[in-house]
Amino acid sequence: MYSAIARNKRNTWFILVLFVLGLGAIGLLAGWLMGNNWWVTAFVLIFAVGYATVQYFAADREALAMAGAIPVSREEAPRYYRLVENLCITTGTPMPRLYVVEDAAPNAFATGRKPEEAAITVTTGLFEIMTDRELEGVLSHELGHIRNYDIRVSLIVFGLVVAVGLLADILMRMAFFGGLRRSGGNNSQAQLFFLIFGIVAAIVAPLLAGAVQAAISRQREYLADATGALTTRDPDGLASALAKLEEHAQPLRRENTSMAHLWFANPLSAKGMSRLFATHPPIPDRIERLHTMGGQF
Repeated sequence: MYSAIARNKRNTWFILVLFVLGLGAIGLLAGWLMGNNWWVTAFVLIFAVGYATVQYFAADREALAMAGAIPVSREEAPRYYRLVENLCITTGTPMPRLYVVEDAAPNAFATGRKPEEAAITVTTGLFEIMTDRELEGVLSHELGHIRNYDIRVSLIVFGLVVAVGLLADILMRMAFFGGLRRSGGNNSQAQLFFLIFGIVAAIVAPLLAGAVQAAISRQREYLADATGALTTRDPDGLASALAKLEEHAQPLRRENTSMAHLWFANPLSAKGMSRLFATHPPIPDRIERLHTMGGQF
């Protein structure tokens, strides 16, 4: 468990460095296409470092805003507050801020850079179908994400997926409107090259981002399930919650692919490319693992 937490911390910095290097490579290409104007490369690198820094500190607020999360107090959500507080006392984890999303789709997610600044968000649909035992299982899973520092890595991935989408859109616009030209050379060839590069980037970048998003998220879901089960000593309760989620599954009203990996269960419509790049392992597999753990207690 502790080795997994340490690995998640290392992955945060590894992802940030790769992001900056990737944008730096794009900056080199853009500078070359503009006739060896290397100030473009310097600008892109400065943008990359600045964007990565901003996302590190602001991505949690972005995610809450995109989800339409509303903060709640002990008085407004006593059942919710009591269950989380008991789990925090059990694990010695700082009490996170609590949020609710008005949505019939049952789901939840945790966010924040570290346990001291974490937040848990639950949809109203989850409250309606879960017993206290099942809801405790879901909340222990989200608290597991907080304790394992998954929330930090997930937020960085969220920020980078948004950046990839923005970058692909910019490249497409530059390609179609001829924004970049090589000076002193064959302008038409340079424009054609950049057009092809822009189209390829617009197609491949979101697919690559989705693949990275899915690969990072799936293993963390299994780990959070195990952490939650060890916390409550009731893996069958979490398994029951997952079975209900599969039975009542529906997409969120505010579907957003960039933050799909943050949610407890897949929040997107199960069709097309979302199946190929699913950010969550199959629920039957998660239930089977939990029942296996239950037999060992």
